[in-house]
Amino acid sequence: MHCKGLLERSASGARAFARGSCKKDSGRAVLAYSGGAACAPPVRGPQRLRGRERAVYSRFRLRGAEACISGAAAARLKGSHFLILDQFQLKGKKALVTGSSRGLGAAIALALAAAGADVAVHGSSVAPEATRQKVLAAGTQSIALAGNVGEAQVCARLVEETVRHFGTIDILVNNAGIIRRSPAVEHSEEDWNAVIEVNLSSVFRLTQHAGRHMLKRGSGKIINIASLLTFQGGITVPSYAAAKGGVGQLTKAFANEWAAKGVNVNAIAPGYMETDNTEALRKNPERARQILERIPAGRWGQPEDLAGAAVFLASRASDYVHGHILVVDGGWMNR
Repeated sequence: MHCKGLLERSASGARAFARGSCKKDSGRAVLAYSGGAACAPPVRGPQRLRGRERAVYSRFRLRGAEACISGAAAARLKGSHFLILDQFQLKGKKALVTGSSRGLGAAIALALAAAGADVAVHGSSVAPEATRQKVLAAGTQSIALAGNVGEAQVCARLVEETVRHFGTIDILVNNAGIIRRSPAVEHSEEDWNAVIEVNLSSVFRLTQHAGRHMLKRGSGKIINIASLLTFQGGITVPSYAAAKGGVGQLTKAFANEWAAKGVNVNAIAPGYMETDNTEALRKNPERARQILERIPAGRWGQPEDLAGAAVFLASRASDYVHGHILVVDGGWMNR
C-alpha cells in the first residue's frame, strides 16, 4: 500500500521540498525521495509493527508530511511530536535572563526569543533596552529590568516583576556575573565578597524564588552559567573560581531535590569567550597565545556559540537531563 508524502526540510530560514512516497516494508514505513530511501521512525517498539497492526494501515498528517502506519500506531502517535525539532520549540514560554545587556547573556536571550520564548532581560545598573528591542524584533515579547543581583531584595524583585509582566516564569538563566583579578595573597575582602554575592549567592536566591513558581506548577527549566573554573582553579581569580565551583555544586544540589518534581536544573560551562570578562586576558599577548594554543578549535568562543546549548536546556528536548554541566569550550577540557 502506497501513500503520497511531502517532506519539508528547512535550514537557515530556507526550505527545500522533496516529493516522494512511503510504503509498507516489513512492518516499517519507508520514505523514498531524490532517488534514495530513508526509514522513518518505527511506529511501534524498536523495529517493527506486530499483530493486528499490520492488518490495517491508515493515513495521517503531521506538519505537512504523510506517513503510512497502522491504525493502532496512529492512535498512539496522535498528539505526540513526530518531528524532533518540535522538542526545541519555546513558543509561549516565559524566561528571565540575568546579565543580558551584552555578551553571553544577550546572546542567550536572543536565542530563546528566536525559539519562541518571551524574555525578560536584565542589566546590573541600567535596563538593557537595546537587548529588549532585539528580542521584540525576533517576534516575541520582552521587558527590560535592572538591579544589582548581589542584593537579596533585587533577586526577589526580578522574579516578581517577570511573573507580574508575563503571568509566570518557565525559564531562568542565571548569567549575571563579575570578576576581580589579583594574586590570591592580595585579593581583598571587598573583592571576595562582591564576587561571591553576585556570582554565587544570586544563583541560590534567584533559583529559590523562581523555583517556588515552577514547583507549584510542576515544570520549569533553570540554567546556571558556570565556567571552566568550575573544574579548574584558574590564576589570580580566587573569588571567581570559588564562586563558579559553587555554581556547579548548587546546580547538582537543586537538581537532586527538584528532578522528581518536574523542574530541570542544569548548567553551561563556557570556555574562553570573547566577552568583557576576558578582555584583560586577550590584551595580554603571552597569556592570549597560551590560551589559544590549548583550544583544539583554534579560536576563542563567541557568545552565539552558547545559543544551541541554551535552547536545548530550556526546551523539552532536555526533559531527562538533570544536574548536568554542559561544557561549551572548543575542546579546552580535552587537553
